Amino acid sequence: MASSILSLASASLSSLENKGKLNLGSNCLSFDRDKNNPFANTKSLSRISMVASVNVSRFEGITMAPPDPILGVSEAFKADTHGNKLNLGVGAYRTEELQPYVLDVVKKVEKHMLERGDNKEYLPIEGLAAFNKATAELLFGADNPVIKQQRVATIQGLSGTGSLRVAATLIERYFPGAKVLISSPTWGNHKNIFNDARVPWSEYRYYDPKTVGLDFEGMMSDIKAAPEGSFVLLHGCAHNPTGIDPTPEQWEKIADVIQEKNHIPFFDVAYQGFASGSLDADAASVRLFAARGLELLVAQSYSKNLGLYAERIGAINIVCSSADAATRVKSQLKRIARPMYSNPPVHGARIVANIVGDPALFNEWKAEMEMMAGRIKNVRQKLYDSLSAKDRSGKDWSFILEQIGMFSFTGLSKVQSDNMTDKWHVYMTKDGRISLAGLSLAKCEYLADAIIDSFHNVR
Repeated sequence: MASSILSLASASLSSLENKGKLNLGSNCLSFDRDKNNPFANTKSLSRISMVASVNVSRFEGITMAPPDPILGVSEAFKADTHGNKLNLGVGAYRTEELQPYVLDVVKKVEKHMLERGDNKEYLPIEGLAAFNKATAELLFGADNPVIKQQRVATIQGLSGTGSLRVAATLIERYFPGAKVLISSPTWGNHKNIFNDARVPWSEYRYYDPKTVGLDFEGMMSDIKAAPEGSFVLLHGCAHNPTGIDPTPEQWEKIADVIQEKNHIPFFDVAYQGFASGSLDADAASVRLFAARGLELLVAQSYSKNLGLYAERIGAINIVCSSADAATRVKSQLKRIARPMYSNPPVHGARIVANIVGDPALFNEWKAEMEMMAGRIKNVRQKLYDSLSAKDRSGKDWSFILEQIGMFSFTGLSKVQSDNMTDKWHVYMTKDGRISLAGLSLAKCEYLADAIIDSFHNVR
């Protein structure tokens, strides 16, 4: 037995030495030193086993994942020591002093919650009932027939990302082979979500680089050409990354072709109230489709409009043709959520439910949303004014004013975006998107200089 152990150890040692995994000197170990004592080298065998287990990992086949294209921007920004550096990559609201902002109404509600001594018990799988009621009514309107007729299946999700992911699994499970149409370009995580859920997707044209505007004809053509019964992912307002939204008339035509092709609209609503400053205006596209009697999916997030980024609070809503269908759909959403994350967090849900459910707090929230949206509009105007005043080429920069929400699509190429970072210390995504929420009025002229230099001098 001991001889077998020694032979195995010797073979393992030889194998490791041949592979370059282990290099021991000739005086380090000898198996023949004491043939009459088979356990003389037990300590050395232990060393061999330990070294082998450390250097030959079961996870050798796992490669290094590429850095996240959006969150990686913040990491690079933090490492930069330049005095004029700007982080325009991540979509998070900042004050004029470029500091994170916690809404006053959120602080007030949290204080009340602490004073009440709210517990930390598990929520049901579907989340907080008061939140689910509030979020659906906020999205569709409390008097909307889909609400009155109980045709909306709503469960609380892990912000927009988690809500999209639950819906993606529902599509994969109950609409096998159905394709999701995604705008080109779109938010960087959309493709990851559907890939992870094994849902096939293709792109429809959206951005026209010639006009830095909407390629409406291309969009309509691609939606028409898609297989009947496809899911069409639409940005409810403030399209990310372009900031380019269809007009009300164009939304009507989009609804026409989706209805004609028997497609299923799937809205991602991440900026309700934060884009225009009006909760109702920013929900108009969703309400238009619901008014036509279409069945549809809507993912919601409260990261931007309430600044609850880290609370991971959102919802997935599915409008069905009947209350019975909605009940069944909700049961399956819960079934999907249970093994995925069991149940959602309570803190952010209580914040939303308390604010929406109290008229005074609700009005305070709306005023703060208007303030945040207004600051971004002022920055957008100042950037346009600075570009127009400084650029002597005659280029029309008015597309910046035509875009909406926290992002602006500059039209800069990857190499031009690299120049923005390498020369000007302006951190942004490589598709030319900048977050105006991370820009101050004081920095607009500096950013204009960087954009003009990159656009005209880098090819």
